[in-house]
Amino acid sequence: MERTLKVLLSLFVGILIASPAIAYPDVDSTHWAAKQIEELTEKGVIVGYPDGTFKPDDNVSRAEFASMAIKALGQEHTNVAQPVTFTDIEPSFWAYDAIQKALYFDLISCPPTGQPFRPDDTVTRAESISVAVNALTTEQISALKAKEVLSKKFADVNEVPEWFLVPAGKAEILNMLVTIPSANKAKIEADRPATRAEVTAILFDMMEQAKLNPNAKLAEAMRKKTGEGYVIDNAFVQGSVGTIPAGSIVPIKLTKYVSSQTSQPGEMYVASAPQNYVTKDKYILVYAGSNLKGQLLDVRSGKWFVRNGVLVLDNSLLTTNNDQTVSFNGVTEITKHRNWFMKIVRATLKGEKLNVSPDEVIYMKLLKPIKVDLTNGWIVE
Repeated sequence: MERTLKVLLSLFVGILIASPAIAYPDVDSTHWAAKQIEELTEKGVIVGYPDGTFKPDDNVSRAEFASMAIKALGQEHTNVAQPVTFTDIEPSFWAYDAIQKALYFDLISCPPTGQPFRPDDTVTRAESISVAVNALTTEQISALKAKEVLSKKFADVNEVPEWFLVPAGKAEILNMLVTIPSANKAKIEADRPATRAEVTAILFDMMEQAKLNPNAKLAEAMRKKTGEGYVIDNAFVQGSVGTIPAGSIVPIKLTKYVSSQTSQPGEMYVASAPQNYVTKDKYILVYAGSNLKGQLLDVRSGKWFVRNGVLVLDNSLLTTNNDQTVSFNGVTEITKHRNWFMKIVRATLKGEKLNVSPDEVIYMKLLKPIKVDLTNGWIVE
């Protein structure tokens, strides 16, 4: 009976894992943007409301959309050296960085100095679709060609603002001109505020197209960075993500002297990566100079006829060149290389002393895998 219950429980858990969860009670599987909403929620690009709903028919502010677009493109950790000044946005504004990044990556046009951004205005369909198109390298078309393409499908082409004709035509050619399904002839409705569902579908299409044809600035930012360094042979790459598996051995360099004779268990230490950690193809996983922190896990002094010294370091944190601090679990047991004679001496007389100086490189075994975005060095898991 007990065995039967365990089998049933295992099957039940398996069904739960295999079955896709409905993220929001107000977005069921029949909703026209259900797939896009689910995927972008999983990626953290969009979020629901505190009550657990998504509110697919609500609108989105211009600031919210800028933030979503930058997250969708994976560029939230990019640094912008020369920010643009707006009259209605201070650096303390919650979406200031995202707006600056949207300008840097040419997703939105840079206005004359001293102009407002209007962060709280609702983003229109024309604005949101233009951002998606601006993220891409596209074939140039004329306004006349755009009008010809759009007229085949949409009933309100003559109402499209002149500035939006070419972006709309490009979006239609790329099958990115998102419209809510309707029994009537589709309409572009360029000036209508975009709904949360529409914005999600637009961002989804932008993400997919940007993987293939990003604009010049995005292409550079999305390029996997390479360099020389310490090769981790068993590290592997999937897309733009590199993984350092558990069990990998990496070099570290302490910033202070530690010894089995003078250091104490629990004492904290700081170390650094003495060189880049790289894959066999020279993709950079961890940059040289990244900081590591941990504590001395086991310290026992070496005593003649009693024991050889013991010195074990337990690493817990890594601070990357992006100032991101993450869990980085590893262990280092300090040992000395012995020739055959010293092996006999230490086995019989014991008393070995262990110490590590600040200029000495030691090696740590990683206890848990680490996943890294190879385009920007950000630890993703």
